[in-house]
Amino acid sequence: MPPLDDVVALSRLQFAATALYHFLFVPLTLGLAWILFIMESSYVMTGRQVYKDMTQFWGKLFGINFAMGVTTGITMEFQFGTNWAYYSHYVGDIFGAPLAIEGLMAFFLESTMVGLFFLGWNRLSPRKHLMVTFFVALGSSLSALWILIANGWMNHPVGAAFNFDTMRMELVSISEVIFNPVAQVKFVHTAAAGYVTASMFVLGISALYLLKARDVPFALRSFAIAAAFGLASTLSVIVLGDESGYTAGEVNKVKLAAIEAAWETQPAPAGLTLFGFPDDAKQTTDYAVELPWVLGLIATRSYDGKVTGLKELRMENEARIRTGMTAYAALLRLKGGDKSPEAKAAFEAVKADLGYGLLLKKYTPNVVDASEAQIKQAAADTIPKVAPLFWSFRGMVFLGFLFLFIFCASVWFMVRRNLAPQRWLLKLCVISIPLPWVAAELGWIVAEYGRQPWTIAGVLPTHLSASSLSPGNLWFSLFGFLGFYTLLLVVEMGLMVKYARIGPASLHTGRYHGEPSGESGSDKPEHLADDQIAAV
Repeated sequence: MPPLDDVVALSRLQFAATALYHFLFVPLTLGLAWILFIMESSYVMTGRQVYKDMTQFWGKLFGINFAMGVTTGITMEFQFGTNWAYYSHYVGDIFGAPLAIEGLMAFFLESTMVGLFFLGWNRLSPRKHLMVTFFVALGSSLSALWILIANGWMNHPVGAAFNFDTMRMELVSISEVIFNPVAQVKFVHTAAAGYVTASMFVLGISALYLLKARDVPFALRSFAIAAAFGLASTLSVIVLGDESGYTAGEVNKVKLAAIEAAWETQPAPAGLTLFGFPDDAKQTTDYAVELPWVLGLIATRSYDGKVTGLKELRMENEARIRTGMTAYAALLRLKGGDKSPEAKAAFEAVKADLGYGLLLKKYTPNVVDASEAQIKQAAADTIPKVAPLFWSFRGMVFLGFLFLFIFCASVWFMVRRNLAPQRWLLKLCVISIPLPWVAAELGWIVAEYGRQPWTIAGVLPTHLSASSLSPGNLWFSLFGFLGFYTLLLVVEMGLMVKYARIGPASLHTGRYHGEPSGESGSDKPEHLADDQIAAV
């Protein structure tokens, strides 16, 4: 809990709370939209009623989740103006562009098509409705893409330059912002994580139906699609996670070193700490279990590339803070009216480190006269606390491999037509429904906490980004958001549980048939024994 009167800490807490709530809804929307497209494609190709029922039933749960995601997302974006006014002023030209494109290109497309998805079943042909479902999925993916382009720029600010006349960052190259390597890796990794979330959601609920021997034709087909899609998605998450490690090694060495509790620079190739207890005070990792060479291979894609340790990175950052003081002094000279070529050249030579000089604003209003103690403290601030990053990352990785096991086992037993006796697996699927959300939240902690103390990495410190608000207003709005969002979450969970319990029977009067008249599934009773499940 932050100090009662710390405006920056309270603003960060409020944004973190709203972002974490919002991200409870995003992954399911991302993944479930594509699962709906797969299910409806099966309906269009085969004409079987069961696939249409699958699309409509899971689409109902998708609609509940989508509505909640929109509500929390809009509020979160407003905070850039209310809580982070200087941030919006300083980098609004760059950060606002992808958000505006997201709204115009992706959100409007997705929202319009969601309406057609629910209202168009009896008004559109099957092929046209399938096209609508495709655009729902495409719109959700494009929304994620543009938002992650904005977020990726915060972690790797390319395509922009500081203008000393306006005292703002200004857009130089939109193509560099769009094709930012950090943004691209973030998008594919986040999208794949959403696919895993939706797959586990469908898999778990379908497994519950199979355990109760109800709606079996429906549940088996849903289970099969979720297992196959989930397996491919989990493999993608693992592979793209490796790519994220390589990208972090190139553009955010502090985050990578903190994740691995790499206090010292090791001889290449560096080993990966599999387990241990990092101690920030002593700057050591107790009881460390290390895998030789692995970190060096992941982070540098080579045998001779080094992974710089936190102690050395802190010294490098201290040197950049001192250069930043020079840049700040040169900026003051320009703002004082000296626009001579010599003054401009002096600033251009050191302006890349201006952001590091701004770190001193936390300790003194007069950057150029900062004391040695203040410089040391600012350098220490550039290293985030290691333990939260270390454990969040390992929790995320452990869950990723658990999902891989679940989806592999599910596909294996489905292919062998031996799923029904594996009640342990079906129960594990049910228990694991919430775990992808846990993994996703841990991933965002790693991504965002690891960027501190920066709002824009190397450019704008977090402590300078916040609005001039009173602590009382922040506490009031914080509790208001938490209360309202918790209410929304309870409503969503209640609706999800309600319709999941009813199941696909809600789509038809009487018992669920699940197959067109005359096919094998249409004559089966709703409750089947385990040996009968294996035969479906």
